[in-house]
Parts: sequence; structure tokens; C-alpha cells
Amino acid sequence: MTTDPATAARLVNELVALMQLEPLGGDRFRAQSEDIGTPAVFGGQVLGQSLMAASLTVGAERPVHSMHAYFLLPGEHAPIEYSVDRVRDGRSFTTRHVVARQQERIIFEMSASFQTVDEGVEHQFDMPEVDGPDGLISELDQRIALGDRLPEPWRTKAIQPHGIEYRRVDPEDLIAPQVRPTSAQSAIWMRAIAPLPDDPMVHRALLAYASDHGLLRAAMLPHGLSFMSGQVRPASLDHAMWFHRDFRMDDWLLYVLDSPSAGGARGLCRGSLYARDGRLVASAAQEGMLRIRKPAARA
Repeated sequence: MTTDPATAARLVNELVALMQLEPLGGDRFRAQSEDIGTPAVFGGQVLGQSLMAASLTVGAERPVHSMHAYFLLPGEHAPIEYSVDRVRDGRSFTTRHVVARQQERIIFEMSASFQTVDEGVEHQFDMPEVDGPDGLISELDQRIALGDRLPEPWRTKAIQPHGIEYRRVDPEDLIAPQVRPTSAQSAIWMRAIAPLPDDPMVHRALLAYASDHGLLRAAMLPHGLSFMSGQVRPASLDHAMWFHRDFRMDDWLLYVLDSPSAGGARGLCRGSLYARDGRLVASAAQEGMLRIRKPAARA
């Protein structure tokens, strides 16, 4: 599905606006919510907005290098208030703690660390050799192609264009994927579908947003499960990110995913994000709840 330039620009502008926070005073901010068709607010939205809230209390000369978050309660599709605690301002490092509330309920908390730009040792894993994004089908087109196979809850917002496009390197069946070896990796290309502002804070917030897409699915692939199958009840529990190098979210990034362990109704998933030139720009990790739904009892 090709999105015309005007629509693409509008969708990206709406996503950028979602990351813009209203100052309430005293390091408190209010943000709006989007409804992408999930029962609760999309976790990536809260990740991006909380990082933006923390970043607004730190000078631009100290970019974020890590964030560690916990999803405490499902969020509603309603405004969210973020409060920032200025934990520490050191010579090289700055620490912030963010709490997200809805109607006095704490739904999320996050700690982020910021650092002055310094020089030191340098190395990284090489980017895997995979097909580039050109010619790959988008996840949106995959959903549309399912037609009547697409479950009813996904037939509205899940087939609408979005400001970020995702293309899987190996586009497996969205409803009944094949069982893969535990050690197998999956990979997704992602980017904003129109140019973004040059503000690095916006790019980092949107990468945090996008990093929640597809990460928990890595723990389902060894079992042939998917979000759309209805067989599993998933929920993100925590999320961590490390920012290594500069990048642009409006250029293609490769998200390489794996899941080293699952057990106790939880799955651990990891992701490495590469720019097209092979630079490792960020890493992510998430543990999520994965509970198998019991079949309905027969009458």
C-alpha cells in the first residue's frame, strides 16, 4: 500500500506531536494518547513520551545513553501525566526518574541516564547479512492481504496507514507462523515514512516508541504463536534500551531480534538496531508475560 506524500507527512507529524508534552510546572508534563487498536495504550508510546519528559530536564549536551522501564498497569487511551525526579546531576552523568500516572494510578516508571559526549574504546557486532528493505512487503500490506482471515478486532485500526513502516525480512504468516528453532533470529526494517525534524531528541523518542513493536514476538516464534492467533495473552513487563550511536529515524533501521529464554509464563527478548551503513545504533531488551489461553469448556 503506497501512502501519498501529503498523507505520509500528516501521519508523521501526528506521531511527532504525540511526543510533544505540555509543561505543567515542577517537572510535570501532560501527553496525549493514540489508539492503535490495542486494548490498552501501546507501550511504545509511554516509552517514547517518558524519555521525552526526562530529556526535557537535561541539556542537549548530555544525550541519553540508557533507559530502564517497568509497565505496572495497563494504560487507558487517555491523557497521561509524567513527573520527573532529578535524581542526580554529576560531572559526566545525569540521572532522571519518571513516573507516569492516569487518574492518580501509577501505570509506568522509568529511569534514564544521560552522559556528556566522551571518547573511549570502540567496537560493535557486525550487522547480519540480510535482504535490504527495498522490495519487502510491509506489515500493513500483510495484514490487508489476510482479508477475511484477519481477526475481527484487527479489521479497523490495524489496516490503517501509520507514521512508521515495518517490513519483515522473513514475512511469516501473521496468524499461524511456522515453529522456528530457539536460536533463530528474526529481523524487521523500520523507518518514519516522511522526513522528521532534525531534533535528535525526537528521533530517540520515536526509536523508543518503535522498539516495542515486534520485540515480544521473538519469544513466540519458537512456539508457532502470534498476537493474532488468540492462543496467547501477552503483556510487556519491562523494557530497557541503550543508545550507542547517532541515527535518524526517517532512514531505514534494521531491528534484529532473538529470545534466549522463556519460562514461568515470561519470555525474554533482545533486539539490536543497525543503521543501513552497518553501525549498531541501539540495543533493547524486554521481558513479557506470555500466558497460553485455555480452550473454552464445552457445554
